[in-house]
Amino acid sequence: MPFLLYGFYRAFLQLFVLPAVFRMRRVLREYPWRLYSDAPHGLADRADVVGRQYGWFEFPNPSRPEQKLAMVFPRHWGVGWWHRRMAPRATPELKAQIRVVWFAGDPRFTGVIAAPTSDESTARRFRFLNQQTGAEGGRHPVADWGATAEDIERGRRVGAGSDRL
Repeated sequence: MPFLLYGFYRAFLQLFVLPAVFRMRRVLREYPWRLYSDAPHGLADRADVVGRQYGWFEFPNPSRPEQKLAMVFPRHWGVGWWHRRMAPRATPELKAQIRVVWFAGDPRFTGVIAAPTSDESTARRFRFLNQQTGAEGGRHPVADWGATAEDIERGRRVGAGSDRL
């Protein structure tokens, strides 16, 4: 009986995971993977990130590489693996597991982050990231970040909402 209950519980959880999986799939079809070494990240609050914060990574703006944009984990559910490695008190062995990260997407809109396997040949631990910086409810005019009409259309194809673009 406990196995049956646990099976129902896991099946119920999958209902919440499937929408995120399909969003990740759209992003991965549109954008290629890029590897970033020592990408700035943290769990602390940032002045330019609004709302509840669960951790962030910084990636270069595609149109202005010198500008870094923070990508935020949208929800706390399922990000415990990442938090244990991002925490200030994490051991060096844990921190080394996210020294190199895989990223697919556009930091001005949305993206997918993944941790590498031990030999850095394959991505795993996929997590969806959102762009939530800005002063007005987490929205920032993407034109200020150098987004062209083509970039905006590409963002719409991967599911960045029309309210965002």
